[in-house]
Amino acid sequence: MSEIADFLFEVGMLKKTPRSGFQFLGSGCESVAEHVLRTLYIGYVLCKMDPEADELKVLRLCLMHDLPEARTGDMNYVNKKYVTVDEKKAIRELAEPLFFGTEIEETIDEFNQKKTKESLLARDADQLSLILQLKECGDLGNKYSREWIRFAVLRLATKNARTLAADILDTDSSDWWFKDKSDWWVNGNRESSGKCK
Repeated sequence: MSEIADFLFEVGMLKKTPRSGFQFLGSGCESVAEHVLRTLYIGYVLCKMDPEADELKVLRLCLMHDLPEARTGDMNYVNKKYVTVDEKKAIRELAEPLFFGTEIEETIDEFNQKKTKESLLARDADQLSLILQLKECGDLGNKYSREWIRFAVLRLATKNARTLAADILDTDSSDWWFKDKSDWWVNGNRESSGKCK
């Protein structure tokens, strides 16, 4: 059981590991764990859009895809030009003591191989998570986010992901909570909004 406890402490490092690309963008920030959480939800949505996909497998791929970053840190596109990370070693040493370690290794390998429908959906979920974060930065005035989004969209592999990306780009990131422009925002009570009587 101590190996499992060690693994769970290691997973906690994802909360403390920043996504490093935002230092080049100049705005935005999130931890690897925050990115993984949104990636999971996006993977879930993509499976609902494609009922033939193996939902459990997609969710497992989304959950595990950045797990090695607990050991390697997050390597952005600039870092990757100059630094080679031994992700296979990180995965092997992470998985070795765990009775379910082989499943972790196989899951991350499937994600990296990009050969199965589920791996393509999980990879698209990963990119859509980035696109959402970049759209939020752009909506707050970052003029560089649009160019970064263009490259992320080019990485999308499935039609559903490309369609969803187009809708994301056409949606203001505050619409979900600020669509109702009633006097709720003035008076602060439900009855005055005219919608919740």
